[in-house]
Amino acid sequence: MGNVVLVTGVARQLGGRFVRRIQRDPDVDRVIGVDAVTPEHPLGGAEFLKADIRHPAIARVLAETGVDTVVHMDVNGTPLGSRGSRASVKETNVIGTMQLLGACQKAPNVQRVVIKSSTSVYGSAPRDPAVFTENTPPKSLPSGGFAKDTVEVEGYVRGFARRRPDVAVCVLRFANVIGPCADSPLAEYFSLPVLPTVLGYDPRLQFVHEDDAIDVLRIAAAAPRRGTLNSGTFNIAGDGVLLLSQVSRRLGRPTLPLFLPTVTWAGTALRSLGITDFSPEQIRMLTHGRVVETTQMRETLGFHPRYTTAETFEEFARSRGPGLLPPESLARTVDRLAGVLSARRGPSQ
Repeated sequence: MGNVVLVTGVARQLGGRFVRRIQRDPDVDRVIGVDAVTPEHPLGGAEFLKADIRHPAIARVLAETGVDTVVHMDVNGTPLGSRGSRASVKETNVIGTMQLLGACQKAPNVQRVVIKSSTSVYGSAPRDPAVFTENTPPKSLPSGGFAKDTVEVEGYVRGFARRRPDVAVCVLRFANVIGPCADSPLAEYFSLPVLPTVLGYDPRLQFVHEDDAIDVLRIAAAAPRRGTLNSGTFNIAGDGVLLLSQVSRRLGRPTLPLFLPTVTWAGTALRSLGITDFSPEQIRMLTHGRVVETTQMRETLGFHPRYTTAETFEEFARSRGPGLLPPESLARTVDRLAGVLSARRGPSQ
């Protein structure tokens, strides 16, 4: 008998893609997709159960289906499409995770639990280290939003791991997942014709291609390969970093540098208009940036992304079409301006 895998959050694009892909694994016998919303995309041969993980009934689902592997992907920053609210998303993230882990604790068949987390747990603050490792504590804990949700989610996961030491638990802290099908708040921000930025800041960013996200989730959900260990907490990101200024040039979208209070006001306006979820948490990330170390991802988990951060963003940019300005022209203009400013400062400066 192969593995019986239960996947949450399958109504979202990434969850649906993972379900369709994991069905082809020879060690998987049965895949069960769970969500409170019926998916609009196909799930292949997977079974779909409409269930809300915030309710204790999820325990009955695990008991009746004999699940041995749980992949929890229903931890997100925004509602699905126009449905729901930030409050309902927080309940699903925190209460839903608590209920799901409680159900896993009571299910003797469960042998492996995989959690889709985020590098948001580190927050974004002016005194942050240049690079976060998995053991680096944040300088200041996130005070709200999705970042705070992920901190609480991981707290529940650690408690579950203590109570069920016989279960292999893998927490994947993803950097920003983007690609042609990306539907995240950051993807919406990058799709704006002009990118509001914080005056005086040029943050470093990391990305994960959605194809790599699927691949690493498969590794985490399977038995560890020879010489690797897929239990523990791992940062997941493509090689390299991009500055926000480089991102805007590659998109062909000009930036609009604003003072921080104005950016905050603009974010509130964009949210109220339903254009993008330009949250305070995202503003902090686009001010101070965030970079994580991925040594454990390579040496312990044994995962090597196919796409670098730059390659990931290049494919995303192609999928979004040209911006207001041709990227080559915008790059030349920025480089010429930088040359003029450098010449005016003089060699002694």
